[in-house]
Amino acid sequence: MEMITSKDNARIKNAKKLYKKKNRVDTYLVEGVHLYEEACQSDAEIKQVFVTEKFGHLPDVTLVSDEVMKFLSDAETPQGIITEVSLPSDQLVPSLFTKLLILENVQDPGNVGTMIRTADAAGFSGVVLTKGSADVYSPKVLRTMQGSQFHLPVVQDVEALTCYQQLADADVAVIATTLSDESVDYKTIKTPEKFALIMGNEGSGITTETANTADILAHISMPGQAESLNVAVAAGILMFSLTD
Repeated sequence: MEMITSKDNARIKNAKKLYKKKNRVDTYLVEGVHLYEEACQSDAEIKQVFVTEKFGHLPDVTLVSDEVMKFLSDAETPQGIITEVSLPSDQLVPSLFTKLLILENVQDPGNVGTMIRTADAAGFSGVVLTKGSADVYSPKVLRTMQGSQFHLPVVQDVEALTCYQQLADADVAVIATTLSDESVDYKTIKTPEKFALIMGNEGSGITTETANTADILAHISMPGQAESLNVAVAAGILMFSLTD
């Protein structure tokens, strides 16, 4: 098997560009053995796999030198395998969802990845990110998700109010998190048959328009002295409570 040893190789340079959202047309990169295995086990279309000699035994791979792998990798310590995967087709069909997580302008990649992974663990049907949220296919979000994008639909760059209208038309109840006087403790909520849970921006929460649109406004009562919870922690509490 021939090895790519130059960082100037066209395939390497083109693949490297996929770390930036503006360069992604129909594929993205995942790094590491676990995400390679997740991609293989899912319905995802694998375009190409770059490996060092350590993984040269795998089928249909492109062998690269350690130096090229280090150049191509976004990790401090490359595992030696990077997979180019086709992006899913972005479409939202609210009537198909029974449990939907919506992230409204959530900007921290770690929070976004954690919440998508938690939605996967809690048995949610899909995740929607409105415009202004972190890039789902950025390296940090992908590392935090740990392959959950292969388990449930994840749609990004959605217009928030258009999405909420689609949910209303499909009789999907919208539950939004807020600390307003109109909100109720999440423990008192009788979970609707079909619902969407909205988590807002880390600093400013949900928008006024979203609050006015929601069917239920909910909060987590805190007996301690902390002013607020991390949005990913709050999302985890709510998701498992609503699916209990």
